[in-house]
Amino acid sequence: MALPLHVVLHEPEIPNNTGNIGRTCVATGAKLHIIKPMAFDTSEKALRRAGLDYWPRLNPTEHESFDDYMRNTAVRPDKLWLFTTRAHCPVWEAPIHPGHHLVFGKETSGLPAEILDRYPHRCVTLPMVEDERSLNLATVVCAALYEGLRQCAQRHQYLVCPRGKLRM
Repeated sequence: MALPLHVVLHEPEIPNNTGNIGRTCVATGAKLHIIKPMAFDTSEKALRRAGLDYWPRLNPTEHESFDDYMRNTAVRPDKLWLFTTRAHCPVWEAPIHPGHHLVFGKETSGLPAEILDRYPHRCVTLPMVEDERSLNLATVVCAALYEGLRQCAQRHQYLVCPRGKLRM
């Protein structure tokens, strides 16, 4: 069994986006990491009230800070892909492999400059037409995750079964 892809949300602000991203992670076998602070409650009561019945299957890992996440996961910088509208490299030029971490910033401001500056060669983007500001975070995560899965399947690191189901 291959390692899963990891989705990392840095200080998410909108609960509906995080819920949608969580659902996408469950459906694709990705591991979700959330870097605090979050602008919403993820207590069991709040999740039940929101109807996020898949959340226990998701089993997300929360981290106190980006440095805490780096320390806790022991991820090497060459396994990070930082998504930003300021990058020039499209995601499809990034060789994504099992075990890689796809890192996304908060909805209103993206990833902090100090993180992007630390790993400038790991920054990628989803190209958009000129003068468009950004895409919805959940949309970007879904597109990036499926691009990663496509690449892994193309290299036979993940298997897409005849019924269209993913096997890792």
